[in-house]
Amino acid sequence: MGRGAAAGALLVALVVLGAPPAAGAELSGVFQEMRTRECHFINGTEKVRFVRRYIYNRKQYMMFDSDVGVFVGDTPYGETQARCCNGIPEILEDNRAAVDTFCRAGYELAAPFLTGHRVPPNVSISLVPPSSSQPGPGRLLCSVMDFYPAAIQVRWFQGQQELSEHVGGHRRGPQRGLDLPAAGAAGNPPPARAQLHCQVEQLIYPLRSAQP
Repeated sequence: MGRGAAAGALLVALVVLGAPPAAGAELSGVFQEMRTRECHFINGTEKVRFVRRYIYNRKQYMMFDSDVGVFVGDTPYGETQARCCNGIPEILEDNRAAVDTFCRAGYELAAPFLTGHRVPPNVSISLVPPSSSQPGPGRLLCSVMDFYPAAIQVRWFQGQQELSEHVGGHRRGPQRGLDLPAAGAAGNPPPARAQLHCQVEQLIYPLRSAQP
């Protein structure tokens, strides 16, 4: 697994009320306190970073970063809380150890589902007939479906030669079209349909290709 992150969040909504509201009455205020735990992995568990964030009403006021090793405040209130947490050895030890007790331990459980789930792409080619907006002999459309993860590369070839002209769509998108040349264009006959093929690369799978 390359760079990745797993995060768990605990969300607490604090409702400030003078008394239980009557039916249909509006709340006097809603305040949101959120704490998240993040694990950042590089090359599996070779390099692991643990980050804990403390957020109040969508604004972070304190965080712990295992690369830093102490709590750091982002607001005056957060600085006060950080000094308090940094003064309690048990809290510091628990958060410093979370790289192993939370991140690496969780990686062993989650990795088969996160990094082991792979679906090879289905590749098909269809002929798009000419239209008033796009006259000519039409175009071939290479479609890639039902694949995971999403990182792919789609290229058109004529024999062993990659085609760069008359190719539409993003190379890393799920569809890429090839405009068919008109008969006799540039003094050359159009390539035989059998010479054209669409090639899809997915990093973890062998190349897959389709021909019209």
